[in-house]
Amino acid sequence: QVQLAESGGGLVQAGGSLRLSCAASGRTFSGYASGWFRQAPGKEREFVAAISISGAITNYADSVKGRFTISRDTVKRTVYLQMDTLKAEDTAVYYCAAAPSYGTPSTSRTWYAYWGQGTQVSVTS
Repeated sequence: QVQLAESGGGLVQAGGSLRLSCAASGRTFSGYASGWFRQAPGKEREFVAAISISGAITNYADSVKGRFTISRDTVKRTVYLQMDTLKAEDTAVYYCAAAPSYGTPSTSRTWYAYWGQGTQVSVTS
């Protein structure tokens, strides 16, 4: 089992930046691909970004490409989502997820076995 805990959310003005963290506990986190998803009120949970077990492969939703950066620190067992040039439409609850799988990380929610509780990101225009 892997337990995930997100942090770093908050209120920011449009154009600003936030960095989300996802800390893992339980079984070794180095053997899991990781992803970030988000869910806005009244909408489906959607893919944001993902990173492979090695960190060599990353994948981004078109809506955040060039603005968000996902990274991982295996020693600290933490995955980060650096969010720059934030827009009002980025407002959502952001969830961290993990999957015990190799290869290119998936954009599908069903591929991920473990989920955090979420952290709120609110961007004012």
